[in-house]
Amino acid sequence: MQDLLLSVKDLRISFQTFAGKLQAIRGVNFDLYQGETLAIVGESGSGKTVTVRSIMGLLSKNALIESGEVLFQGEDLLKKSNREMEKIRGKEIAMIFQDPMTSLNPTLTIGSQITEVLEKKRKMSRSQSVDEAINLLDLCGISNPKERMKQYPHQFSGGQRQRIVIAIALAGDPAVLIADEPTTALDVTIQAQIIELLKKIQAEKKMTIIFITHDLGVVANVADRVAVMYAGKIVEIGSVDDIYYHPQHPYTWGLLNSMPTPESTGRLYAIPGTPPDLLNPPAGDAFAYRNEFALAIDFEKEPPLFEVGPGHYAATWLLHPQAPSIDVPPTIQERYKHFAEKQKRGELS
Repeated sequence: MQDLLLSVKDLRISFQTFAGKLQAIRGVNFDLYQGETLAIVGESGSGKTVTVRSIMGLLSKNALIESGEVLFQGEDLLKKSNREMEKIRGKEIAMIFQDPMTSLNPTLTIGSQITEVLEKKRKMSRSQSVDEAINLLDLCGISNPKERMKQYPHQFSGGQRQRIVIAIALAGDPAVLIADEPTTALDVTIQAQIIELLKKIQAEKKMTIIFITHDLGVVANVADRVAVMYAGKIVEIGSVDDIYYHPQHPYTWGLLNSMPTPESTGRLYAIPGTPPDLLNPPAGDAFAYRNEFALAIDFEKEPPLFEVGPGHYAATWLLHPQAPSIDVPPTIQERYKHFAEKQKRGELS
């Protein structure tokens, strides 16, 4: 069993707005183990970024932590002051943000932005920080790193800027790296390169990664486990094989069916309807009004997380022993067959 590194327990976060209190995170629970990559997947507004920003202590002023714990190496990060969190950010837990251009200071050379972290977080001398910055740029795939240390962000492409942001995040030698949609602003080819880079870094540095994305297809080859979020909750969590080939929640089915495949023709599937208004969350299952498989109880009572298998849980009343049988979508049935074949061959992750 891997060592438990971080544990989020019953996290509930609201935002005070002019329209009222928006319940952004409504009871999130998950564990993060040493050396693994956990992907958190869901539509925009599902609570992914708010969850990881709470870990970093980077919530906005109108945020209210209603309840919960974020235990990192046994200490609750939610109880720490901003001064205490400054010692953790960058050094223990680092974050790669979505837009590399806004993450970099346009008035400073990239070399100075990396060496600043090395000198502040790892107490390196000037000469040591320069050498290490060159090594980090080289590790992140920037050619001629010594010469490019003197250049400014605008002199790099979008993919190169994201590599530089990753180098800055690595500069503090963190135990946990949070990547918040790091490939969203990049084209498909560059996306694949950034994902391969993160896999390479994890292998070399034995790093633990939380990977945030709205696209299930992106994490197929990078994650060990996947947590699916909807309306401020985790509705399904399990290994990559569990989520891709043995999904149980209708929302996960919808996400998988909306992924393009080589066989895709015409318009892609889209989950009907829109996410609920979290100023006034609906009673019962928040996904019920978009769910063609919804039961009467879905509109009245919120489902608990049912255990599907070891480490695999899903919050749907369809898993209740008394639930009626349904016709699972044909595309999902095909995935179940693939899961059974992998299980028979002993190939499950």
